[in-house]
Amino acid sequence: MYSLLGECRALWQARSLLWVMTRREVAARHAGTAAGVLWPYLQPLLTVAAYYLVFDVVFSMRLGDSAPTHAVGAFLVVGALPWMAFCDATARGMNSLVEAGGILQKNPLPPVLFPMRAVLASSVIFGPLLLLVALAYLPQHGLNWSLLALVPLLLGQLLLCALLAYALAILTAALRDVGQLVTFFLSVGIYLSPILFPLALFPERWRWVLWANPMTALVLGYQNVLLQGLWPQTAIWVALGVWLLVLAVLLNGLVRRSRDQLVDWL
Repeated sequence: MYSLLGECRALWQARSLLWVMTRREVAARHAGTAAGVLWPYLQPLLTVAAYYLVFDVVFSMRLGDSAPTHAVGAFLVVGALPWMAFCDATARGMNSLVEAGGILQKNPLPPVLFPMRAVLASSVIFGPLLLLVALAYLPQHGLNWSLLALVPLLLGQLLLCALLAYALAILTAALRDVGQLVTFFLSVGIYLSPILFPLALFPERWRWVLWANPMTALVLGYQNVLLQGLWPQTAIWVALGVWLLVLAVLLNGLVRRSRDQLVDWL
């Protein structure tokens, strides 16, 4: 894992530059808009508000007894917002090296800065929204110790997005087709996760397909905490840990093999 540790050291040494780049990335997302800095926050917030309004207020749709909650809108919000954060960070991070090709060819900057800039910018936008949703669900269970699980869940999602985005950024630099494939999988991935329906409704012999989605463990964790007031199950932490380990090993190999060729690919 020496290559990955080297990337972490490069990030730490360039942390001031990374923070400046992240701030500029966030600013670029609302440049030229009338709503200004509020616009990146309003888009996902209005989307989840529409889920609640349509399914819970207008149609009053309900899930069965096997679901973590009976309200369809409340169920969708808990999974949809983390999924939007995951897709935004992954997609932007995946294309970050290709977009920064001209800069990297002229300046000896660590390539890891660019995927991390995209992931951190997404975290700056979606992190407060996830905490806002947590506050909205607080009256269901009150203040209890399970809310502390939100901290490792949010950090786990940040680390998952960072590892995956950097790995995909290297692969996209080597082969542009990767970007097209990942975009497709992100568009259908929501159907292969317990976001639109409870895990219990998925055929048991095919549930392993859901666990092939890296966001399944995190979504189930958020549902345990916000909808049921429970500490996430052990299987959730194990699945998240396995995904992080697999991505770390994969990224370490990609960084080692691409070190001398990455700029040429761009």
